This record gives sequence, C-alpha cells and structure tokens, in this order.
Amino acid sequence: MESFLYIGMPENIKSIDTSAGWLQNGQKLLITGTIYKLDGKTPAPNVILYYYHTDVNGVYAGKQGLDPRVVRHGYIRGWVKSDANGKYAIYTVRPAPYPNRNFEAHIHPAIKEPNIDKEYYIDEFVFDDDKLLTGQKRKRLENRGGSGILRLFKKGDLQIAEHNIILGLNIPNYPETIKAENQSGLQIGEDQPSFGPFQAFGPDKGFRACPVCKYGRYHGIVYFVGNKPNWVDIKKWLTFLEQQSVERSKYLKAYFVYGNNNDYSKDSRQKELEKIGIELNLKNIALTFVPSFSDTDSEVHLSKINPDAENTFIIYRNRTIISKFINLKATEENFRLLVTELDTNKGGYFDLD
Repeated sequence: MESFLYIGMPENIKSIDTSAGWLQNGQKLLITGTIYKLDGKTPAPNVILYYYHTDVNGVYAGKQGLDPRVVRHGYIRGWVKSDANGKYAIYTVRPAPYPNRNFEAHIHPAIKEPNIDKEYYIDEFVFDDDKLLTGQKRKRLENRGGSGILRLFKKGDLQIAEHNIILGLNIPNYPETIKAENQSGLQIGEDQPSFGPFQAFGPDKGFRACPVCKYGRYHGIVYFVGNKPNWVDIKKWLTFLEQQSVERSKYLKAYFVYGNNNDYSKDSRQKELEKIGIELNLKNIALTFVPSFSDTDSEVHLSKINPDAENTFIIYRNRTIISKFINLKATEENFRLLVTELDTNKGGYFDLD
C-alpha cells in the first residue's frame, strides 16, 4: 500500500512551501527551522517533511480534485525538502482543534530521509499557548524528532514558530544511535523540563522558581553538579556565568543546580551556597539546590541528570535544548566554547516577542 506521503507529491520539492490553507481567513502561520542529524548539530539536507492539518474550522476539509486516497488528510497538505543547510519553511494557516472534542490543535508531520527506505512520523506540532495542551498531556509527549511544541513569536499579523527537527531522535529501530557512555540530561531538540529547585542565593532567594518557566524565552544555561563537586572549577564557572549574565542582560539567565545527595541537609546546603554567592559577589546567577537528581518532589528527576558526572551544562533557547556538555573543565578554551554556542545559536527571531 502506497504511503500517504507519496500521493500527490511533486517531482521537485522546494525548501519553502505555501499551503492551500494560507488562503483561508484565519491566523497566518510560518513554521521554519533546521533539520539536523541525530547529533543535533549537523544540518541534514534533502530531507522531505510532509505535513497536513485541519482547516480553521477544525476539519480535514475536502475539495474538488482531491485524490480520494488522501481525503482523510484533507486538502491542506504539502511537502518541503530541506536545503543544503538543512533549512525549511512552511507558510500556512493556524489549524483549529477538532470541534466538540477535548483535543489540542495540531499539525501532522512525517519524515522521509534520502538514505533510509522507510518514512516515519515525528511528534505532532502542537501550540504552547493552546489551553487544551495541559501539563499532563505535555508529559506524555514522545519527543519523536525532538519536542513538537511550537512557541510563537508575532511579527505584524504573522505568527512565527521557529522549530528544529532532530532526525532519528526517539525513533524506534533507527539505524543510528546516541552513544550511551557519559550520558546526562535530555537530548538536543527536547524541551528542558520544568522543575523547582530551592533558591539559596540570587534574585529569587528563599523561593522555589522554575528556571525555564520563569526565564525560558531567551537563552538559559542550567549548570548541574551532583555527587562529585570540584569547587575550584565550580567557582571559576560561576564567575564566568556571572560575567556572561551581565553582558547579555535579559537575553541570558544562568542557574547553578547542586544535587549532591551525600550527607544532604537543607540548612547546611543553603548556608554553603550562600557563602559562595557572597564570596564571589554574585548578583545575577541563581545558586540553587535539590536533595538529589532523582528527587521527585522538585521534579528534577525529569531532567535525567547523571549524579556521577562532574557537571552537566544544558543550554536552551525558548525552553528547547540547543546544546549540552558533560564533564566540562573550567578552562579559557571551554569558556570560549560556551560564548560561541550562545553567539551562534540565537536563531532568526531572537529579538521578537
């Protein structure tokens, strides 16, 4: 049986597509980004992305001339093929949810890679501002190809979602795998989960504040240290992150999360971090802690941090992980590495609200 992906597919597919839905009287939507290989860093050219979705009434509408084999997909469907730099763009209309059903609005995507025979589906594109997309539903997302959650910017009358795709991520039986050695944290392309560490020192001292919930719009760095703290390196990293926070102002929020479960005491842990904050004269970076990285009360366990790694750096943009480093020493070379990551991973719409 022929896959829906191939029915009506044009012979020459471009990296930019405008769907039939663009002509509807509804919210104009641009979905654009980069398709990456499994490492989350290498652009993947010539990858076909097929999509279809409901119209502004929440219906997979038909029209005269639509191939009867794809009636269930409706006429708002199309294809893009990533360009030499992995880029793609889809201009369409924002779909409505199904009528009279408690199901969030969504766009169905599927991937066909040039060197893999079988196409595969990735997580449906859903909308972060959709009230039907509850917290429980978010936790059940599979993250096939990375997070499918679209976070929207506004440019005039156009809503823009910058959305990257990671080939093979969380796809069963994918021919490539991520090296299991020294794993810590979720993968590039997934969303950094919400969690609530204790704030020992910094702007939210005395409270529990979720890093990505409160400061998720621009760049964020979450610096995790577990059972093997190297305090000489930690102080160097904190000083560096403080400097970057000052230089980048609202465009960067850095968090230190200490999760050493050895001899844990909330009172002593708080005093320990307060002392360091005062010693280093920190004003911007937040010093926080959790009882352990397996703690479920704070929900830090969702981040899947390896407590035996010397450190784990998670860099996110608009809540989605864009870079990750494990066991990174506090050297000038590695300071430059993080600066480069921040400077070159702003995306095309960093300054939009």
